[in-house]
Amino acid sequence: MKQVMHKVIVAAVLATGIASCSQNAITGRNQLSLYNEADIQSMAAQQYTQFLSENKVVAHTGSKDAEMVRRVGSRLVSAINQYYVAKGLTKELEGYKWEYNLVDSKEVNAWCMPGGKIVVYTGLLPISQNEAALAVVLGHEIAHALAHHGNERMSQAAVQQLGGQALSVAVANKSAAAQNILLGAYGIGSNVGALLPFSRKQELEADHYGLIFAAMAGYNPQEAIPLWERMKAAGGSSRPPEILSTHPAEDTRIQKLREMMPEAMQYYKPVGK
Repeated sequence: MKQVMHKVIVAAVLATGIASCSQNAITGRNQLSLYNEADIQSMAAQQYTQFLSENKVVAHTGSKDAEMVRRVGSRLVSAINQYYVAKGLTKELEGYKWEYNLVDSKEVNAWCMPGGKIVVYTGLLPISQNEAALAVVLGHEIAHALAHHGNERMSQAAVQQLGGQALSVAVANKSAAAQNILLGAYGIGSNVGALLPFSRKQELEADHYGLIFAAMAGYNPQEAIPLWERMKAAGGSSRPPEILSTHPAEDTRIQKLREMMPEAMQYYKPVGK
């Protein structure tokens, strides 16, 4: 009887997965997407507000670093809007209400939640070192959100933890279980269980489009190479940067970035030229 029930459950999960696969408008790749993006964005906005209330946000006025984060974010958003208009995909940005905040923390980290909710930690700035490198990091993080990698990771986690349809309802109801999976998917907070690592395919997609967005925003995408060399060096310590927990920095990554660079450079036009 147990074996029969197990087969039924597996079949149901597989059927849900097959029915819930969708093609990403930008990457063209089929993804497991069990959840309504509007529900995820709503929950992300709630969690973002809570995160900011519980952490020290650096005021935009009077801080050159916070002003830089806002400037980089604004330029990237303008470039992304331009890119999506050119592709005839402006509908994909529905619900995005962009926010960019710098948080005072020693963690070497940054993230972008669904709906365009961005945080940069002050601990990242000594490694990014310049505005163009920061743009590469944020372009990468934003690309994860735009490519719906969070939905994909949450869907995969749902199948493993709660069952796809069960968590779909949990997301709509903003339950604690769904919130923990959302936070785990983006590496936010330290008490939400194990982080859900990005797959190699997701990482390459984020690198690819992140470079393009940074270049379109007027930042030299070639800054990605020394940036990830610095990331790799920082990761050599006993406690690597938090950002590397969900963004593996293999030796092959820099080589892949070099391969992507010619395409990204086609989009690069320095500001004022």
